[in-house]
Amino acid sequence: MPPARVVESSRDMSTRQLLLVLGCAACAGSPPSPTSATPTPPRASAEPAPSSPPTPELALPMARLDFLRGVWKGSATGLAPDGSRYQVTQQERVTPGLGGDVVMIEGRGVQADGATVFSALGIVSFDPSSQKYELRSYAQGRSGTFELKLTPTGYVWEIPAGPTAVIRYTATFDGARWREVGEFTEAGQPPMPLSEMNLVRVEDAR
Repeated sequence: MPPARVVESSRDMSTRQLLLVLGCAACAGSPPSPTSATPTPPRASAEPAPSSPPTPELALPMARLDFLRGVWKGSATGLAPDGSRYQVTQQERVTPGLGGDVVMIEGRGVQADGATVFSALGIVSFDPSSQKYELRSYAQGRSGTFELKLTPTGYVWEIPAGPTAVIRYTATFDGARWREVGEFTEAGQPPMPLSEMNLVRVEDAR
C-alpha cells in the first residue's frame, strides 16, 4: 500500500499525507533492578515456539488474503505536501500474525540517498459479525481504521475526505506484481491522481 493521505477539507487538503503501509516498532524488556538478585537465564530452546492455531471462523476469510504475503519491492510516486512530485523505493513485508488471525503489512520508503522517509504499519483483520475486512493503520503519530473490500483482482479502500469526497486506493495483483493507485474523488469532479505504487514480489512469505 502506498503512503495514504488524510484530507481535512476537500481538495485543499488532498496533498497532506498520512504515510500508511508500514513499519513496526520492536518491544524490549526491562533490565533487572540493580538491587535484585541476578536471575538464572532461561535455557535456550532448540526448537522455535510453535505459533498459535488460527481461530476456526477466521481461517477461511484470512486465507483469501494469501495473495498479499511476501516481501515486495519497487517504486512509489506521488504528490508531496508542497505540490511537487516525489519518488521513493518502497518495500512492503506482508506476514500473518496471531496464528493467521491477522495480516501485518510493514513498509518503508527510501529516497535515492538512502534516507528512510517514512515507515508505517497496517493490520488487516476480519469481523465475522459484519463479514467485513478492517484495515488499521499507524504512521507518524497518526492512526485510522478503514474498510478493506476485496475485488476479483485485489482490493479497494477509501479515506473519507469531506461530505462528498473520498480518497480511493485501488490495488491490482497479477502474479508477482502489485500495483496500487490513489485518487482523490469528489462529486461532480474528475478524479485527481495522488499516488502510484508498482512492486514485485522478491521473497515469499515465511
